[in-house]
Amino acid sequence: MTRILFVCTGNTCRSPMAEAILRDKNIPGVEVRSAGVYASAGQGASMYAKNVLVENDIVHNHQSKPLSEEEMEWATHIFTMTQGHKEVINSGFPSMIEKTFTLKEFVLDDKYDKDIIDPFGGSEGIYRETFKELHDLIEKLVIKLKE
Repeated sequence: MTRILFVCTGNTCRSPMAEAILRDKNIPGVEVRSAGVYASAGQGASMYAKNVLVENDIVHNHQSKPLSEEEMEWATHIFTMTQGHKEVINSGFPSMIEKTFTLKEFVLDDKYDKDIIDPFGGSEGIYRETFKELHDLIEKLVIKLKE
C-alpha cells in the first residue's frame, strides 16, 4: 500500500487540490490525504480551489486538518508544496526525513525550483495555474510511483 500525504500551509488550497487530483485517479493500492503545517481543523477548501476542481470534474469534500505525527506515521511518502514546509517537518520531526520531499524535488529531481505557486489570496486565474502545475506534477508522480 502506498500512502501519500500532501502538505501545505493552511490545508485549504494547494494540498487539498493535490489530494483531490490524485484521489480522482482511483489508483488501486494508493491512499491519499492532506494536511497543513499551520492549519486549523475543519475549514473547507478555499472557494477558488473548489471552483477549479469543479471545472475539472473533480469532486472533493474537504475539511482542513493540522499536520500531526499520526498523519506522518501513516504516510509512506510525504510531499510538501515548498522547501519551507519540508524544513518545518524535518526540524520538528527528524525521523520523517527519509520519506519527506517537496513534490517537485521528488518528481522532477529539481534541485533549484522546489516550490509550487501559492494561490492564497490570489485570483481564480492563479488557482487555475496552481491546479495545472499540480496536475502535471501528479501525472509524473503516478508514473514514478509505478516504477
